[in-house]
Amino acid sequence: MIEREHHLLRKKQKNGSDGNSISILCLNRGDLGFHYLILCLVAIGLIALLSASYPASIAKTGDPYFYIKRQLKYATFGILLMEGISRLNYQVFRKAARLLLIFAILLLIAVLIPGIGVVRNNSRRWIDLFGIVTFQPSEIAKFAVVIDFSASISAKKDRMQRFSTGVFPYVRTMAVISLLMLKEPHLSGLILILSVGVVLMYVGGMKNRWIVLGAIVSAAGAYLLLTGKISYGQSRIAMWRNPFIDASGDGYQLSQSLIAIGSGGLLGLGFGRGRQKHLYLPEVQNDFIFAVICEELGLVGATIILALFAALIVKGFCIAKDAPDRFGALLCVGFITLFASQTFLNVAVVTGLLPTTGVSLPLFSYGGTALVMQLLELGIVLSVSRRR
Repeated sequence: MIEREHHLLRKKQKNGSDGNSISILCLNRGDLGFHYLILCLVAIGLIALLSASYPASIAKTGDPYFYIKRQLKYATFGILLMEGISRLNYQVFRKAARLLLIFAILLLIAVLIPGIGVVRNNSRRWIDLFGIVTFQPSEIAKFAVVIDFSASISAKKDRMQRFSTGVFPYVRTMAVISLLMLKEPHLSGLILILSVGVVLMYVGGMKNRWIVLGAIVSAAGAYLLLTGKISYGQSRIAMWRNPFIDASGDGYQLSQSLIAIGSGGLLGLGFGRGRQKHLYLPEVQNDFIFAVICEELGLVGATIILALFAALIVKGFCIAKDAPDRFGALLCVGFITLFASQTFLNVAVVTGLLPTTGVSLPLFSYGGTALVMQLLELGIVLSVSRRR
């Protein structure tokens, strides 16, 4: 009897790993440490948003809790979605991979159409559905690229060594998405999609020479941009080098962010006591929430939060290493790379390490689409961990 039960369990595991059957039966409890880190970061993010956003909330709506109430709804929905997805066999996404990618590309086209796409801060990145919900197609595009690339690469194995099957199809897809996102424009989202695409191709078995060639092209582009040979974004480059040369103009946002970080010192001014959030620092509830964290909690508090992010990222890659199959491993690598890249970019921009561009801090910045999609992606990583 015991032999038969073990045989049936092995058969279920085999069917779940090759995608021939889909089951919502959990084989284990998954990585509880990874699970608790997600919930911990979401809770800290909500508390940080409460402190950072109330002056902007009062100025915009008169309600000091406008942003936090909306974010709390998104967080509740996202956590419930994450819990449900974590109990679903991740193989279900393999069959929907190509349809998801096509849908994401159609949304990126739709956002460029006047009357459908919403313009904010000189960028057309949002779609407003009848005034009920507003979302960013780029968030769905990130998700779709990871799913589609993981499904395709996991099935190719040795064929990833060839240019025709292991490089060209993915470069073509990224080129289409890049052109659409440059039209918005959405440079930070484009960087994230290109980064995760290249990482998945490399992990999937692409030859090193293509990575080296891509690195050379990227380095050449960065050199031309930084030396002024390319005119695009030169004002941002100048403000990145020294935002205080125009602290009341183009360099205002970064200079205010640096003032906030410097004011925090070692231990910070105390929770809720930050000054720059009082309508001095723009987008304080979105892209620059980390500056408020540094001001109120200081270097020590900011370092603890970054350590939690680092622990989540390391845990995610460990889950990828122990994944039951190639598809699961690539999904984990893709979503954790996306999460890690976005965290690094946001902190680098806020601290002046990189030129200013619109990128949010995962699980912290205000934004329903981003928060729900991030929790959905982490739910898939949890699903993989349950079947290790």
